[in-house]
Amino acid sequence: MSMTDKKLTCRDCNAEFFFTVGEQEFYRAKGLQNEPQRCPTCRSNRRREKLGLPAREMHQVTCAICKSISFVPFVPRLDRPVYCSNCFEKVRATTASTSSAAVS
Repeated sequence: MSMTDKKLTCRDCNAEFFFTVGEQEFYRAKGLQNEPQRCPTCRSNRRREKLGLPAREMHQVTCAICKSISFVPFVPRLDRPVYCSNCFEKVRATTASTSSAAVS
């Protein structure tokens, strides 16, 4: 049986998120039968809340590539570019492919 990524809706914030094939395999390996009901952000916040930890402080930034507004869990430094999650994935993929080519 081949699996595909599933688009789910968070029960807390109503944001859509993907339940990836890797996550599905992890759930199956752990014997979990139900799909997640919360997005990764809400799951993390709920976990922190249960442990009595304060919520993560998010900082608003403008993506260095697409100029969209995004939020990050760290204080950005002025000498380093900050990316939205989509652009970050593209940059990371490009960096990974160039570093693996250098190793070959």
